[in-house]
Amino acid sequence: MNGYEVKVGVSLLVGDIDNMVRFYRDILGFHTTWDGGDFAEFETASGSLSLFMYSRKEFVKAIGEQYNPPKKEINQTFEIALWLPSFADVDAEYDRLSKFNLEFPTGAPITYPFGIRNFYVADLEGNLLEIGSTNKI
Repeated sequence: MNGYEVKVGVSLLVGDIDNMVRFYRDILGFHTTWDGGDFAEFETASGSLSLFMYSRKEFVKAIGEQYNPPKKEINQTFEIALWLPSFADVDAEYDRLSKFNLEFPTGAPITYPFGIRNFYVADLEGNLLEIGSTNKI
């Protein structure tokens, strides 16, 4: 990759793309032109293909594997970090998301000695989202 202008994207392989698109679009507020189907792309400040979804059942067909759905619990293999401009924005987003029936594994936002204020929320399939900031102001 050295010498190329590489863009990085994160793909969530999802079991129920309808529910997951609604969560990321309607609750988190990411814009998408998705109108059904097995693939959804979301527009973020990071540019195109920074966050997209693909049906897990269709993905395993593409790679010639058997579909084995994950257990319904917190996914501890990765997280998606969503960085906001300030600590106040982190608190406001926690207050907004608290109105939904969501799981917050660590509870309310915490400010750590190393300068990050964050909280974690699980999406509808147990993927962890870290919502945080490094800016006090």
